[in-house]
Amino acid sequence: MIVDDSIVIRGLIGRWLQALPDMEIVARCRNGQDAVDTIARVKADVVVLDIEMPIMDGLTALPKILAAAPGTKVLMASTLTRRNAGISIKALTLGAVDYVPKPESTRDGHASTEFQNELIDKIRAIGTKKPAKAAPKRMFAAERTSASEVRGGLLDKKKPELILQKASTVKPQILAVGSSTGGPKALFDFFGAVTSSLDDVPIVITQHMPPTFTAILAEHLANSTQRTCVEGADGMKLEPGVIYVAPGGKHMIMKKVGLNTVIVLDDGEPVNFCKPAVDPMLDSLLPIYGAAMLVCILTGMGHDGRDGSIKVQEKGGTVVAQDEDSSVVWGMPGAVAQAGICHKILPLSDLPGEVAKLLKGARV
Repeated sequence: MIVDDSIVIRGLIGRWLQALPDMEIVARCRNGQDAVDTIARVKADVVVLDIEMPIMDGLTALPKILAAAPGTKVLMASTLTRRNAGISIKALTLGAVDYVPKPESTRDGHASTEFQNELIDKIRAIGTKKPAKAAPKRMFAAERTSASEVRGGLLDKKKPELILQKASTVKPQILAVGSSTGGPKALFDFFGAVTSSLDDVPIVITQHMPPTFTAILAEHLANSTQRTCVEGADGMKLEPGVIYVAPGGKHMIMKKVGLNTVIVLDDGEPVNFCKPAVDPMLDSLLPIYGAAMLVCILTGMGHDGRDGSIKVQEKGGTVVAQDEDSSVVWGMPGAVAQAGICHKILPLSDLPGEVAKLLKGARV
């Protein structure tokens, strides 16, 4: 279902989606009230919801849509203004699963193409129904083994599919978090439940987001956790207990300067089609922290974070991931889980407790 007060945007999105064999448009609505009145009847899998509309705006309509059609995935669409970024982040805390930035003008061909590609990718990712569950996958707790052994078939092929590794013998000195689709809500839930255990280590986050959105995300995390949370900046020194969010449009990497670890913003090419990306962050931390790294990969599309996490595990660090059932999209966490490098693969609700134990030095 497409909800936008602009007939141009409704028509544009409609033409894109109608041309795809795996998508069907069940309704087009001019405002939030129209969407609320329509949603229960049409049973949409995904709603593309504009923010600024007359009669009823998107933020007001969002909880009403979710109440009328539980299980519907809502994708917020907004232009890249600071105000709309703030509203989009608020919407993610209220149940929207993701957002997509709209171009300022549909006459900008490059921006429209980027919008089209991102919109279609996200609709496919969040709208795909998970298959009916068979028996739960068993997990095999192995001695520490390398991802290359798992991939190369050196482990017994009769063992269960998901292989777990023992935690590092070294107490973590940093927590690195990667997330994408569904990530903002997961980050709020995760950091809202991890309390004093974060006081002794710096926390670095790469969430796939454009500029402006990452600054607003940091502000909302600071408000919701009552912890210092900032958007990373060049030369910023990592301090224990502080959360640093990679800024949109730049890779956030770290380097050692004297006794300090400082942030360096890298304007290089996208990695894994993302900028910021998780892998460059992890790669930069590895020579500084080595086995004292704790990595947590949350919900998201793609496999960003997998290659860096493999290197972390092979150097003796610890990797944990969100499980499939609690993920909006089990791309990133699924990639590290299936690489056989995780210490634990857990529901989002259980990850804070596990991370807290690991930060205190537990190896269970």
